[in-house]
Amino acid sequence: MTTGLHRNGEASVSHDKPSIAAVDWGTTRMRVWLLDTAGRVLDERRSDDGLLTARSRGFSVVLEQHLAALRAPVTLPVIICGMAGSRQGWLEVPYVDVPAPIGGILKSATAVKGERSDIRIIPGLAQRLQSEPEVLRGEETQLAGADLPEKGRHIVCMPGTHSKWIVVEEGVVSRFGTWMTGELFSLLASHSILRHSLGEKPSTVAADNATFRHWCETALASGGDIASRLFSIRAAGLLHGLSPDEAAAALSGLLIGGEIASARRVYEPGRQEIVLISSGALGALYGTALEIAGMAFRPVDADEAVRAGLFAAARRNGMIGNGVAA
Repeated sequence: MTTGLHRNGEASVSHDKPSIAAVDWGTTRMRVWLLDTAGRVLDERRSDDGLLTARSRGFSVVLEQHLAALRAPVTLPVIICGMAGSRQGWLEVPYVDVPAPIGGILKSATAVKGERSDIRIIPGLAQRLQSEPEVLRGEETQLAGADLPEKGRHIVCMPGTHSKWIVVEEGVVSRFGTWMTGELFSLLASHSILRHSLGEKPSTVAADNATFRHWCETALASGGDIASRLFSIRAAGLLHGLSPDEAAAALSGLLIGGEIASARRVYEPGRQEIVLISSGALGALYGTALEIAGMAFRPVDADEAVRAGLFAAARRNGMIGNGVAA
């Protein structure tokens, strides 16, 4: 009998045994789920043992400790996405070049040799255009779990430190781009003159914040040309008494609005629905910004998407059940 978690965090009990350990290994964070044969969550662990920590302690050691804490069988197969497959990771897994079918990306998982169990890492994607070089790792797995229709053109937005916008056509990833929105917020808040306006620890911004909405509207109206408006946040503090909390909301609105205006210009969605893969407060901010921009969207929970993508990859690589690839 295994103790697990419902989506709302309450304890549950499952009589099923785990069939796969699914791991999302980021730069600073690591998430491990035990999934049964239907992809249901039996148990999970979340920690700060991301790439930066695992490089010093050892990826195998970190993974074994988490699986042991979950009381997983030592031979349980493991499917991994994210930075564990990067050049600085456990094993460098070559990128798959776009255009690439989503199913083919998942089936290109690379095995980690010399381990007691079957451990495989899903590759990231590379866009080798001379004019638009791009790479990603981890987002391809969320994309696979987002339940996109096989037919038609779909535009996907994945907010984060490095937000990704991805175009999928007839089940094939054809193009993608990166907006460093989250990192820009951190850099401007900590290492620019705006740090005097936002204070030492910028506050969390609520999606219904009027200042966020106003500055988001400003960025959208200017077509994403936010460089000429950044200093206005500092000036608003000096001339109009803009508080640190409101300055954080202003910067967030300006950056997110600028990203959406820029992506809209690049990918020309028209009236097409955007697939927003996100979670928590950041997802709410992007949802509000898309509404302000007049862009319809379908929200997809990022945790659920990455788990579904990892499970699909395990099946496609014959790691679940009778070992026959789906």
